[in-house]
Amino acid sequence: MLRASSLHRFPFVLPSPSPSPSPILALLPALAVHENFPSSLPRKPQSSSSPFRLRSSHSSPIYPHSYHTFSSKSNWLPPMAGAQFSITKAAASFSSSSGSESGREILVQHLLVKEDDQKLLLELLKRTAEGEDLSDLAVEYSICPSKQEGGMLGWVTKGQMVPEFEEAAFKAPLNKIVRCKTKFGWHLLQVISEREASVLQYIQPTELHEKMQDPSFFEEAQLIDVREPDEVAIASLPGFKVLPLRQFGNWGPEIETKLDSQKDTYVLCHHGMRSLQVAQWLQTQGFKKVFNISGGIHEYAVKVDPSIPTY
Repeated sequence: MLRASSLHRFPFVLPSPSPSPSPILALLPALAVHENFPSSLPRKPQSSSSPFRLRSSHSSPIYPHSYHTFSSKSNWLPPMAGAQFSITKAAASFSSSSGSESGREILVQHLLVKEDDQKLLLELLKRTAEGEDLSDLAVEYSICPSKQEGGMLGWVTKGQMVPEFEEAAFKAPLNKIVRCKTKFGWHLLQVISEREASVLQYIQPTELHEKMQDPSFFEEAQLIDVREPDEVAIASLPGFKVLPLRQFGNWGPEIETKLDSQKDTYVLCHHGMRSLQVAQWLQTQGFKKVFNISGGIHEYAVKVDPSIPTY
């Protein structure tokens, strides 16, 4: 049984409070966001039994870069405007190469056993050959925290995993269970699916302006402004759909009905930071080509159209 994971829906996460590094974090280094949340926001109860303890209701651990369909509905929010954060760019998120390998994503599940537990490894390999599901065996036997999700690591591209695991995963035929050894122990891994990686690009305001002179641009692309309504009232650009970041809990779970993941998607904010957060998240939801508007509407006003108010 393929288990759909809720852990890799949001690319806005806090570091694990675990004092020792987790194998899965080393396999797939997650995006990290350090936030100062308003105290009035609801908090999610913490669990001391997991190395992936949630710090707030806005964030959850992920295996980047994951996920392009929802496994469940959620009203968790990404970081709020003005939050202090730092972003580590995962390779899958920013793949712009046209090469067949670097532009390829694979959906991987695995289980991990200790290096000296080869007897168990061979037994589990035999059981999968007899028809048992790898995800069920991962729940029971894996020593990786991903066992809670049936060993599901989510969608990954090259550069996100330790070299031995990456080499085995990207050479593995679809659905075939293969084994490999890393510094964490022995893995049985299975590639469930593959697809072309999504692309995140930056576009300068001047280039956006040129595109907007063509009326067909508004039909072929979709434009999102993630600023707050009071900001949009001060300064705006034509054709942009307003999806405020602070209201993510309302529109995020319904993004598949609001936007077309196959269309080129342009994301705007005040200075280009909130839009970057949303652009990264859209990638995790399967949007094939996402453009973050560099400098936001402020830079557009300064470099393109001085008649637009700045604030």
